[in-house]
Amino acid sequence: MSTDTYDQEWLTELQATLTHEFEAHTARLTQLTADTGDPAEAHTSAALIVATRQSLERISGALRRLTAGSYGSCEKCGTTIPRERLEILPHARFCVPCQQKHNG
Repeated sequence: MSTDTYDQEWLTELQATLTHEFEAHTARLTQLTADTGDPAEAHTSAALIVATRQSLERISGALRRLTAGSYGSCEKCGTTIPRERLEILPHARFCVPCQQKHNG
């Protein structure tokens, strides 16, 4: 399945939104990695850095799939991921049944 399943206007808006989120997360990561010198913040900052990097990875994956034309196809079974799921979770890589199996 390909991005042909979804209307182009929605995909264009989604790509713009994901790009904006990527830029915002990148800026946040830059702020988080700046050494404040406060050891009390080190643990919290480390957790936020990990979470921000994971978000960047998910967003960049979705952007790659959009560019490649494979966005919205389940990476496990190849079925089309419903648009409703992608509107809630735009970086979804699996349909719900495959996600449930993946989480096991």
